Amino acid sequence: MAHILIIDDEEMVRFTLREILESANHDVTEADDGIRANKIFETNIFDLVITDIVMPDKEGLETIREFKKLRPDIPIIAISGGGRFRTDAYLKFAKELGADRTLNKPFTDEDLLALVESCLAGH
Repeated sequence: MAHILIIDDEEMVRFTLREILESANHDVTEADDGIRANKIFETNIFDLVITDIVMPDKEGLETIREFKKLRPDIPIIAISGGGRFRTDAYLKFAKELGADRTLNKPFTDEDLLALVESCLAGH
């Protein structure tokens, strides 16, 4: 079991991610943007972070950069359905800023769990 922080501005996405991860016996904490996530991250120990890229107030790219500065060893999965630019562009930037894995929305439960397990195993 891992303690996972989910960051996404869409409540339904957070709910779905929570359901998938809890069904695999993980403990989940949620934040709806990077500002709230940063406060949570500074006072808790997480094994993994899953963050959306395009969010109001504080986007995932900035959040990834800050989290990696605080804890370079934290595995991060960046997810995105796009925005003003193609999804691939956002996810490429996320990798450059330190995301360990990326995933295009929509994705399957199996795809998500495979990435989670890979990150937790250190691969």
